[in-house]
Amino acid sequence: MPTFSAPDGTLLAYHVSGAGAPLLCLPGGPMQDSAYLGDLGGLDARRTLVRLDLRGTGASAVPEDPASYRCDRLVEDVEALRVHLGVDAVDVLGHSAGANLAALYTARYPERVSRLVLVTPGSAAVGLDATGEERLAAARGKWRADEPWFAEAYAALEELTAGRGTAESFAAVAPFFHGTWDEAARERHAESERQRNGEAAGVFGSAGAYEPAVTRAALKGFGRPVLAVAGEGDVNSPVETVTAYADLFPESRLWVLAGGGHFPWHDDAEWFREKVGAFLG
Repeated sequence: MPTFSAPDGTLLAYHVSGAGAPLLCLPGGPMQDSAYLGDLGGLDARRTLVRLDLRGTGASAVPEDPASYRCDRLVEDVEALRVHLGVDAVDVLGHSAGANLAALYTARYPERVSRLVLVTPGSAAVGLDATGEERLAAARGKWRADEPWFAEAYAALEELTAGRGTAESFAAVAPFFHGTWDEAARERHAESERQRNGEAAGVFGSAGAYEPAVTRAALKGFGRPVLAVAGEGDVNSPVETVTAYADLFPESRLWVLAGGGHFPWHDDAEWFREKVGAFLG
């Protein structure tokens, strides 16, 4: 497994699969082992996927300074990987919380990003936040209404959006992150809990990590192609929020997967592969 040194000396790992020009993939979680991205629905048939294990996750080393888990400080790890790969500019994909890192990297190093893909993106870095009603509306997808788990999960989501959520509430809404809450989705969800570095996740978006006005201004001047991908039923990144995110860029397009959740490459691999692959060219 290839490794490289971060600016502070932390040894970081990355994983390479596929063929074609490199696509640098930044995982969400936040701070989850990049293994969950897999081959992104077979996208590695069209591009070489370079999955970064963020510090303290996957095969990457734990840093001496826990404060270095903060999102804005991780930007230099991404830049160090680009330098290590020996490319002047690279296509970047950020999923979920990883989209915050992708946005900060693009804002700081716009000349190093050829194309940007934001998949069901977290939006704290640009100061966007979904409303409770938007999350509830996403959950009410017609394909879910008759599911045996729906009533309990929806009641828990109502509690969360009203600010009365508990640990049990968070656990109960897991089905709304997936287009289909089948056995495979349950297994992926359980695995994600084991893959996540909880300590690092608590630091990732902590005070000082984001300057939304500054980042938005920088992204407004980013003139290269941007693709935003949303899932129709994703309560984490509702379509309205992802649409507003795409609108921050001068050259962007938006694709919405009907019946999709927070992991669209699992909900419809062919759709994801074709839409993202076509955008990347």
